[in-house]
Amino acid sequence: MKNDMQENAAPSRQTAEDEIDLLELARKVWAERKLVLRWCCYAAVIGLIVAFSIPREYTTVAVLAPETASNKNSLGGLGALASMAGINVGGMTETDAVNPDLYPDVVASVPFVVELFPVRVETADGALQTDLYTYLKKHTRRPWWSVAIAAPFRALGWFMSLFRDEMPESDGQAADPFRLTPDENRIAEALGQRVMVAVDKKNSLVTLSVTMQDPLVSATVADTVMHNLQTYVTDYRTNKARNDLEFTQQLYDESQRDYYGAQQRYARYMDANQNVVRRAVRTEQERLENEMTLAYNIYNQMAQQLQVAKAKVQESTPVYAVVQPATVPLKASKPSKTMLLAGFVFFAAAACVAWILFVRDLFGRLRREFGSSAGEE
Repeated sequence: MKNDMQENAAPSRQTAEDEIDLLELARKVWAERKLVLRWCCYAAVIGLIVAFSIPREYTTVAVLAPETASNKNSLGGLGALASMAGINVGGMTETDAVNPDLYPDVVASVPFVVELFPVRVETADGALQTDLYTYLKKHTRRPWWSVAIAAPFRALGWFMSLFRDEMPESDGQAADPFRLTPDENRIAEALGQRVMVAVDKKNSLVTLSVTMQDPLVSATVADTVMHNLQTYVTDYRTNKARNDLEFTQQLYDESQRDYYGAQQRYARYMDANQNVVRRAVRTEQERLENEMTLAYNIYNQMAQQLQVAKAKVQESTPVYAVVQPATVPLKASKPSKTMLLAGFVFFAAAACVAWILFVRDLFGRLRREFGSSAGEE
């Protein structure tokens, strides 16, 4: 019985000792509250300096709902009308050529990014009008510490450039995606990080976001990227249909010329031999008439195929519903000065508490041990 009571009392004593230890730690921190407050004030000043040193960024968001094709009759209702007219449209089925899951890869590709270099942009205050390449290269700001860190590397790069052939400076207007200059490659990478595309697999919504240091530039680039993406997907999906239409148009024009030519030959021959009753004349007349009829049948068939090809191009063209268009943002998306300030203050408070409770005593013991060992020697 006594053993059981002793075993139950042991955890109670342990809990009490833990509570005493926590109270002791709290008293120790409270005694140094002025030091904690001083550290927090220093951190708040540093946080404000950092927050106001980071350039403001504006994010424009646009949302698209693309049309996704499935294995179905690509002509839809037009296919039924064509069948009623006796035109065979069997086998004209297609699948979605560019799945929305590939949109982020398309936008991040070098050719797509390079196409954005010549886009004309204007700042919100109207003080600057230039192309996007020049804006990113010469008119974007960086924090002062980034400039300070990059200065030695720039000096080293300038020194190394003295011993190698200097590459011509590019303005980005005629950039070759196959062979970019170092500046073009740097700008392309920076632009790729500022343009993001996300796809919601649940509802297939495509969210496009562009972050720039000017709200009007951000909205302009977002709108351009949205239209360029639509054009890219449209061209990709309708490429085969447009090629078929071009080929069918050539056959139609050729059959039309043949039919008109056969019609003219038949008419001229009939005018020249109106009152002639000879078997040779009748034979030639039948031959020209058969030739004209054959040319007309081919011409009529090609006319029908041309209409089907035009309908297929129209049906292959995807439709995009703009759920949220690109608009000029009114507030900066980053940096969040409040979060930066709170983070600096919290980190300083935690570091100060750790210093008071653990680090300062550890340094004191190490100093005493080194002092005693030095005295013995």
